[in-house]
Amino acid sequence: MSPAAGGGAPGPGGGVPFGRRLADAVAAHGPLCVGIDPHRELLAAWGLADDPAGLERFARDAMAALAGQVAVVKPQSAFFERHGSAGVAVLERVLADARESGTLVLLDVKRGDIGSTMAGYADAYLTDGSPLAADAVTLSPYLGFGSLAPALTAAAGSGRGVFVLARTSNPDGAQVQTAQVQTAQVQTARVQLADRDGRSVAQAMVNAAAAENAGCTPMGDVGVVIGATHEHGLELSGLNGPVLAPGLGAQGGTPVELAVRFGELTGVLLPSVSRAWLEKGPDQAALRAAVRTWQDELAGAIEQAGATQ
Repeated sequence: MSPAAGGGAPGPGGGVPFGRRLADAVAAHGPLCVGIDPHRELLAAWGLADDPAGLERFARDAMAALAGQVAVVKPQSAFFERHGSAGVAVLERVLADARESGTLVLLDVKRGDIGSTMAGYADAYLTDGSPLAADAVTLSPYLGFGSLAPALTAAAGSGRGVFVLARTSNPDGAQVQTAQVQTAQVQTARVQLADRDGRSVAQAMVNAAAAENAGCTPMGDVGVVIGATHEHGLELSGLNGPVLAPGLGAQGGTPVELAVRFGELTGVLLPSVSRAWLEKGPDQAALRAAVRTWQDELAGAIEQAGATQ
């Protein structure tokens, strides 16, 4: 049995794979993923200084509003890193707050490298005992999907997950992601698979993730990232894993569009909202009310889409 299928050492969920823990969290709270993105402008809007103290107040207050209310929170590492070591220390405390509350954390770091460097990132974000370890992280596969092997192995062994960039919402991403592949062997952590001529690079990434998730129940631990703001043109019915769909709210994505675009998905859809939620702060009641509104709108859109299929 592969580690992702249920083996491996106990991790943040007591040995329960990430795919199972995510499915349970979504069943309890709905599919909304809420970002914690401490933009300079948002700190100012909350009446906070753009320094480590302001960052900590912002991020930990946001986390307190989300704790136990949503399936997944998604801190954006870059906005902590820009404050140097003090900002990274704040991120560590936010991750600790989430662990205490039992809320799943998807840390948005978009790391991607080769060999021992990728193994170093895996140690930092996907290994028990690391202060930066999260339940899952985002990864960039554009040095080749096989370059992610150290992270995939570490995640599977510790009960964590990864979300691999496939079809992002930025216009420049299409240059690479919609390019067609020639027939070639795509190396995953455990298997090789052939991609036929004419498939997009983004589809090749989805296929590689699907190969990692094969046979896992209720779904695998390898998700993909697909922007919520445009038609993605991808075949997702065989993914057997989660999809992170950023862009809800401020970037223009709507619950109704998401429910239609991802109707064929066999895993879990995680629509992500960040700025449109954070703009309701710093009042905790307003933040929680905004979360409930987004959750209700998503539930209604998904129910309506299911009724029309």
